[in-house]
Amino acid sequence: MDILDRLAKSKFRSRFKLKEKDIEYIKEKGIDKIYSHACDFISERVAPKDNPNDGRQTPMHGHPVFKAQHATATCCRGCIEKWYKIPKTNDLTPEQQEYLVSVIMAWIGKQINS
Repeated sequence: MDILDRLAKSKFRSRFKLKEKDIEYIKEKGIDKIYSHACDFISERVAPKDNPNDGRQTPMHGHPVFKAQHATATCCRGCIEKWYKIPKTNDLTPEQQEYLVSVIMAWIGKQINS
């Protein structure tokens, strides 16, 4: 994915890595459950255009998907607008949400297999 290559060149984005306990959590829960969590986090926390907590809704740690969101700039509408050129003036469409989840899951896959 070209976006992952671009994100890897960002000093801030490239500092996020999954730790062994994150990888163990993913293996314990299964990749399908992690995918489900990613879908939920994007649809509930990031997709709405009018989020009063935009820029603060995704913790830096506590769940592997949170780390992935920061690494992939899918953590808030401001980052999504900057990196993906999706305006924050509209709710994210289901297709946009699926794309962002696919980027998160690709990043997680790279982390697990590195």
